[in-house]
Amino acid sequence: MKLVTLLPFIVLIGAMFLMTRSAKRKQAQAADMRNQMQPGSGIRTIGGMYATVKEVNDDTVLLDAGPGVELLFAKNAIATVLSDDEYNRIVHGIEHDLKSDADLVPDDASSLTETDEPAADASTASDDKPIDLGKKDAAEEPADAAEAKADAEPKKTDGDSEAK
Repeated sequence: MKLVTLLPFIVLIGAMFLMTRSAKRKQAQAADMRNQMQPGSGIRTIGGMYATVKEVNDDTVLLDAGPGVELLFAKNAIATVLSDDEYNRIVHGIEHDLKSDADLVPDDASSLTETDEPAADASTASDDKPIDLGKKDAAEEPADAAEAKADAEPKKTDGDSEAK
């Protein structure tokens, strides 16, 4: 046989070897993760249930799924061992940010209007009268202003004058 006809078979066997090698490596990592489980660590099962490890045996794991609920699972049924921060975020809804609390953005705008000025300065600022920028109607004008306006305008007559 020629080398050209054997080349596709050699490439195919090499690809299969590389795929099985990576799968074995992933299985070994999963087995190491399961062997390193300790009581108190949070886990997720292959079924998607979150629980806390209570006891670890050779082939089984006793899980605490809630108050008074203990479940016995095979070690192979554990999909992931979670970090404490990730377990608390998923199960309890507790967000833990590694950044300082000063960098957090508030949920509402109330903190944006607060000032760091002393209370005395704030009380003097509230004594100022508000400025009304709206137009006033004729009915809202004071009576004195209406009389002054009427005196300034010439009066109209029906054409009879006393000067005859």
